[in-house]
Amino acid sequence: MLKPVLSADSHVLEIPEVWSKRIDSKFKDRAPYLEKNERHGAMFVIPGINFRLPMALLSGAGRAPDKMDEKADFEQLQSGGWDPKKRIEDQNRDSIAAEILYPSIGMVLCKHPDHDYRKACLDAYNLWLAEYCSLDRNRLLGIGMVSMRTPEDSIAEARQIKKLGLRGVMLPGWPAAEDYDSRMYDPFWAACVDLNLPVTFHHLPGARNPNEPSDSPYAPQARGVNSKLSSWMNLIRGNQDLLAMFVFGGVFERHPRLKLICAEADAGWIPHFMYRMDYAYDHHRHHMKTELLSKAPSDYFRNNVYISFQDDYVAFQIRNLMNIRRLMWANDFPHFDSTWPHSKEVIAKHTADMTEQEKNWILHDNLAECYGL
Repeated sequence: MLKPVLSADSHVLEIPEVWSKRIDSKFKDRAPYLEKNERHGAMFVIPGINFRLPMALLSGAGRAPDKMDEKADFEQLQSGGWDPKKRIEDQNRDSIAAEILYPSIGMVLCKHPDHDYRKACLDAYNLWLAEYCSLDRNRLLGIGMVSMRTPEDSIAEARQIKKLGLRGVMLPGWPAAEDYDSRMYDPFWAACVDLNLPVTFHHLPGARNPNEPSDSPYAPQARGVNSKLSSWMNLIRGNQDLLAMFVFGGVFERHPRLKLICAEADAGWIPHFMYRMDYAYDHHRHHMKTELLSKAPSDYFRNNVYISFQDDYVAFQIRNLMNIRRLMWANDFPHFDSTWPHSKEVIAKHTADMTEQEKNWILHDNLAECYGL
């Protein structure tokens, strides 16, 4: 019997009240806000970030691809992004029983170069997200954001996220101090394990400074000669770099129960990536500095790394070349790459040759196990 479908990567759509009503008073005059643009409609402005975020792109679920760049005023956005009652209706329309919820504006906020401001914004977001999810904590499964300003701050933030009833933590692509394989973060990983909070890097971890040239096609300063589509192909690269750092840096060796989620970066590339890591360790560890590992690099990836993906037909076809118990399907609502409201049809097409057990693993069981539902 097929179990209810769960989405491992969906999003809320923040509104200004997330920060104007909750941010530390010291930063109230710099709270993110909406403005109206004649070309794009509703645009989010983050003081200290040198580009605006067009809400049409963050609320494009259900739009035809050739309509994606059209103007969208606030009244035209997917209100389920901030209205939990409407969100339950959206889930029902797409035959989704529950969703893991990540931010939208928060994906840029977590890169903010002012680390104190970043922490204030993320603290306010976590409070709002807990309120949003409180309508139905069995269907609205929120992921809190951690600033990584300092290891001590981050442990306290993780504890607060757990206290708020959120289900995991999302980290910025770059912490404020050393890289993530530094042993200074070992107490934080240990705290996440003890709190049973899986750790996520969502795609778009991005450059260290979001105001410098970026590989993201959604920033106006993105690299690319003739087309931003070439930058779009790079979206998963930041996640791959982070995953390799965790493996080769010995983070999983030191924390074998740590659950790391690679969100919305597809999965079809994983078999070759694991093979290449093993090759690199076997052939190059003698002349390139790395941690000594007790297992093959691919073993850590296969055990510790969960992958969420949506419209990735290749991943389904080569599922037996990776750990099928770490694959988790997602619908990405309400973003422009979402399969909503046609997820049922997409799933049927992509899983046509799979057994009932395999379908249940990818569409339900793996997510339930990962988050201890």
